[in-house]
Amino acid sequence: MYIIIVGAGDIGSPLIDISTRSGNEVVVIERDTEKADEIASEYDCMVLNADATTKETLEDAGVERADAIISTTDQDATNVMVCLLAKELEIPAITSVVHSAEHMNLFHQIGVNTIENPQQLIAEYLYRAVARPAIVDYMQVGKKAEVFEIRVTEDAPVAGKTLTEAGDANLLPDEVLIVAIERENQDKPLTPRGNTRIKANDLLTVYSARGAEPALTDIFGHYEDKMM
Repeated sequence: MYIIIVGAGDIGSPLIDISTRSGNEVVVIERDTEKADEIASEYDCMVLNADATTKETLEDAGVERADAIISTTDQDATNVMVCLLAKELEIPAITSVVHSAEHMNLFHQIGVNTIENPQQLIAEYLYRAVARPAIVDYMQVGKKAEVFEIRVTEDAPVAGKTLTEAGDANLLPDEVLIVAIERENQDKPLTPRGNTRIKANDLLTVYSARGAEPALTDIFGHYEDKMM
């Protein structure tokens, strides 16, 4: 893909790293000269030390070739201007960071994909890592539902049972699905079926409509994992 990334700060820099390592053609627009020089020396991408809120800058960035633009600056006003120009210039995919919840509706009216308050998301993730150590990774879906990864312990109630047996024993509620199983010495994750047997040390990807409640993590053997 041909991606234009606006901003090379705390959010933009790791995004540039991921995008370039993934083999994309990346153009970075950064107003700060020092940051722009740093990115140019570190990554295989074109860097424009310019103001992304002008049409001329986006045209210099090759907007006619762009598959996507991602605005990551720490100013919502700047991000809005970039998105409006991107919309006018018909870039197919437009995504922006939004720092203030009050501005979210404006971005939605423009028709932009948004990431709300990334600093808050990071803070919540770090707190979750301390408060719920059994959860290896998680993603919130809507207000309550979550998809998370959790490892099965030796003494877990589900260890040694098939999914059908776990369901018959009322161990897995109806609103909980085991989506995938990563197992030692397996090249790729297993797609679980009713006769799939859960083993100790399996890393499960779980969907729960009620989130990763302690009563649910108990089923996988993490009795100590209680929300602080």
